Amino acid sequence: MLGTAPIVAYVPVLDLARARKFYEDKLGLVAKEEYGGGSGLVYECGQGSRFFMYQSPGAGTSKANQAFWAVDDLEAEMAALRAKGVRFEEYDLPGLKTVNGVSAGGGARTAWFKDSEGNILALSQRV
Repeated sequence: MLGTAPIVAYVPVLDLARARKFYEDKLGLVAKEEYGGGSGLVYECGQGSRFFMYQSPGAGTSKANQAFWAVDDLEAEMAALRAKGVRFEEYDLPGLKTVNGVSAGGGARTAWFKDSEGNILALSQRV
């Protein structure tokens, strides 16, 4: 059943070329497969995980996380991304406060950023 089937995240984008540039130049990812004559891309990440990027007019409209990467060294990943121009979000909300882009709680340290399309993505390190 579904408990043993792989799951693939979907990331909507308004402009596929602009998003591809962000994900490849800023995040260092490589598109592994193109779909529908280039209307969608598959990116592989660690441990067999992957996500599908596709054009959608709803891109960037969610106020919730689209995806997050589980990392071993949050500071090192943030430093590498900042060096490529990625800006981490700062939050000061009830139950969520970041300091230098990082929130700690619930057994993890997490940092959020937006892609070129306004999607909210995150890095998270279990503690």
